[in-house]
Amino acid sequence: MNRRRLWAVARKEAIHIRRDPRSLGLAIGIPMLMLLMFGYALTLDVDRVPFVVWDQSQTVDSREFVARFRATHYFDFRGAVANYAGLERAIDAREAALALVISSEFAGQLAAGRAAPVQAIVDGSDANTAAIVLGYAQAIAAGFNQQLALAQVRRVAGRAPPASLDLRTRVWFNPDLESRNFIVPGILAVIMGLIAALLTSLTVAREWERGTMEQLISTPVKPAELILGKLLPYSVIGMANMVIAVLMAVFLFQVPLRGSVPLLFGVGAIFIVATLAQGILISALARQQLLASQLAMVSTFIPAFLLSGFAFAIANMPLVVRAITCIVPARYFVVLVKGIFLRGVGLEALWPDALFLLVFAIVVIGAAIGLTRKRLA
Repeated sequence: MNRRRLWAVARKEAIHIRRDPRSLGLAIGIPMLMLLMFGYALTLDVDRVPFVVWDQSQTVDSREFVARFRATHYFDFRGAVANYAGLERAIDAREAALALVISSEFAGQLAAGRAAPVQAIVDGSDANTAAIVLGYAQAIAAGFNQQLALAQVRRVAGRAPPASLDLRTRVWFNPDLESRNFIVPGILAVIMGLIAALLTSLTVAREWERGTMEQLISTPVKPAELILGKLLPYSVIGMANMVIAVLMAVFLFQVPLRGSVPLLFGVGAIFIVATLAQGILISALARQQLLASQLAMVSTFIPAFLLSGFAFAIANMPLVVRAITCIVPARYFVVLVKGIFLRGVGLEALWPDALFLLVFAIVVIGAAIGLTRKRLA
């Protein structure tokens, strides 16, 4: 490999980038915009769930039970209804996601020491949200039951019973359970993969469409020098995007960066080179800019979003899909970014994922070099 020819190709590609400032601006601006949109709009937190109540009891006990829902920020009281028709209208109009129906015998059954059933109707059109809302409602009901049981024991025994279990919980890495703390590092991997592949997916295809590939073929430039030369300037842009994204994550979204910064950018550089090479491989296969950009979108963003473990747990996927995720580079980069950002761990725990990215980058670069031969086919 000749260093002068390599730098000549890299300089040629850098000049082309400099002559198209709008594309360069988009290459820097789109990741920032996507990170802002996903960071603020995408959340897994379920709070301020609207709910309505049909309180047929209208007693102190029923009002105290409803007050437990109103006192927490997880629920937002939207009013009372007088019958099932009003309850259905509230849920159909999406004015309520939860409806509580308290029977007229609620207080009497509690006073008699019997179970007082309360009906909780949940909008199940969103299964995940419905499951979380049911969990909230059951936790509040359990707390209300515990209070009643303690009061009854206190009346009989004159004192509260000693606690048999003292559960003390501690959440590591994300003590406030902020969904943003794991969404932002995960979406960083998705965005970096998409932008890197899109940047290079047009390079070789553009040469074929403009007829300049024939001129390159007539020069002494070798395929390896051509591919690596095209990778260099885009690697600089990719690393610039990485720096901006990390700064936004830390200072704008307040995501704690507990691990090694050099390690984070080191594995980020490997991932960016791997996805840049993937874009060049797509470009060499497609030879058309429109087709190459579409293939880059399908082969990077969709797998990274759905199969990387960022949005959906891989363990819950079917066996065939779990096997497919093993060849998705974003899966390993998501593990690396979250491990460095939130857990603060090093290569002693993350080396298998970093090794896969390195091997993937080498294999894809080799495939791109093999397809970019000095012949017209």
